[in-house]
Amino acid sequence: MQENQPKKTTSREYHLFAFKMLGDFGASIAAPVVIFVLIGQYLDDKYAKSPLFTILGFVLAALLSAKIIYKKAKIYGEEYKRMNENK
Repeated sequence: MQENQPKKTTSREYHLFAFKMLGDFGASIAAPVVIFVLIGQYLDDKYAKSPLFTILGFVLAALLSAKIIYKKAKIYGEEYKRMNENK
């Protein structure tokens, strides 16, 4: 008789979900910033344009990170709704 009932979501599952999101969002922000700023610094040294390429790299990384975070937030939002439906 209990086979038809959905499995309840536990507090532990919510915490694991939150840590998963935190790690995923952190990596989605940090990786592009580090990569593009390092490329910008290399180009600044090569062409003697001190902060120009570093700033452009940071802006490009911020835009890319925002797009990635937006897509992942939609996916995590749907997953969170599914978790609450099982509550």
